[in-house]
Amino acid sequence: MASIRVRERKTGGTTYTVTWREGGARTDPPQSEKFDDEDGAKRFKDLVNGHGQHWPPNWVKGVGFVDPAAAEPETMAVDPAHMFEAYAEKHVSLLTGIEGGTKRKYYRMVRDVMVPWFRDKTITDGPDAITEEDVKAWLLALKEGTSAPHDPSDRKRTAYSAKTVRDHHGLLSAILGSATRGQIPLRRYNPCSDTKLPRTDDGDSEEKTFLEHWEAGLILRHLAADAVDLVQVMLGTGLRWGEVSALQVRDVDHVGGRPVLRVSRTWKGDENGKRFTGAPKSVKSRRTLILTPYLASLLARASRGKKKTDLLFRAVEGGPWLPGTFRRLRWLPAIEAAAAEGMLKQPRLHDCRHTHAAWLVARNVPLPAISARLGHESIQTTIDEYGHLLAILDDDLVAAVEYSMGAALDPVIPDDVRGALELEAALV
Repeated sequence: MASIRVRERKTGGTTYTVTWREGGARTDPPQSEKFDDEDGAKRFKDLVNGHGQHWPPNWVKGVGFVDPAAAEPETMAVDPAHMFEAYAEKHVSLLTGIEGGTKRKYYRMVRDVMVPWFRDKTITDGPDAITEEDVKAWLLALKEGTSAPHDPSDRKRTAYSAKTVRDHHGLLSAILGSATRGQIPLRRYNPCSDTKLPRTDDGDSEEKTFLEHWEAGLILRHLAADAVDLVQVMLGTGLRWGEVSALQVRDVDHVGGRPVLRVSRTWKGDENGKRFTGAPKSVKSRRTLILTPYLASLLARASRGKKKTDLLFRAVEGGPWLPGTFRRLRWLPAIEAAAAEGMLKQPRLHDCRHTHAAWLVARNVPLPAISARLGHESIQTTIDEYGHLLAILDDDLVAAVEYSMGAALDPVIPDDVRGALELEAALV
């Protein structure tokens, strides 16, 4: 994108130099044009941006427009389909390979977090195109919680976490990137392509909470009777909320005489917000977990008197638990009661999953086994999520290094090696 460099002349006065790369790519040749006034430099910069990082037609460097009429950009009617809102919604509607709930989330992201900034912008090249500066200003606003230009006057926004900012940027980049492709591209470059994004560990992002055994015990003690078993299963298996609340009687089984729990479904939503059960988050999320005798007996009790397709854990009215309802009516009251007895942490329900992983790490369970149990798509995910907990194993690491270094500093040559050396010396 074109920018303006301001410099003071030694002889007095100021120069305004518009700089850009012809074509917009990093490897394209640099270009520049000088102006004595800031307004003229700004108008020229907008012309360069509007013409896709190229010299405006009929402009002669150092002279200006050879045809004065060319100084004003042509007024052309914009195709309504190329306005940002219409184009973005069509882009989302044509996405394939994603679930209805995801598509519904994308529509909401476009409507609530993009249109209020880009409503009067086009996705085509021209004076009203979305520029790299527009994208940067938008990202800063999301990070700081600043209101959008087209927000109602009473709209208050909250600052987004680095991860949420990156998620929204990814969707915007996909929308604008699609306009650069095809036989006749609508624009020359994607203004999101060179944006520096916040790191996911920037700022005071919400940390995972790992419960000590006594803290988990306090929470369980204060849970209502119809919630205790569900939370125990989460602590004992590391299941996600959508997985544990979708468990059915038929998911409890035996393999080789050992009790197991099959994770084969989770709660999803369609484009209209209607809930249904479908395949888990990823291929590796479909898994079979070995159960302890205690968990097996707990699940057997929960299965008693139910049909194979009945839910193991049901809300008061008999249907599935909704996450918000369970949190409000069961989880938060238990957390408040546990805090009154000395627990300082404020865990989320999802922290039962993190706690399960932490307990396994503390007992020296290998990360690949933990990764498989949690249903992570990649071992790298497990390392990124819980690798820092391996500090718990520092004593084992120190002992291993001390042993190895001691053996190196006071070497004991094996008998077979010593014998070979003696034989070789005798032959010489």
